[in-house]
Amino acid sequence: MLKFVKEHMETIEGIANYPMVSLLIFFVFFVLLFWWVFTATKEHIREMSELPLENEDQQNKL
Repeated sequence: MLKFVKEHMETIEGIANYPMVSLLIFFVFFVLLFWWVFTATKEHIREMSELPLENEDQQNKL
């Protein structure tokens, strides 16, 4: 079964480009994620971490 798939994939022109594009997308995504994490303000992080707690407090007041 694997031999059939391997032989079929080898017949597709330009198939070697797909792993490189996938690696590039993966790398760019994580570079942007790290950039966002290191540049986020402490106030924004605190606000986002308290969101679930604010929702519970509002429900208890009603």
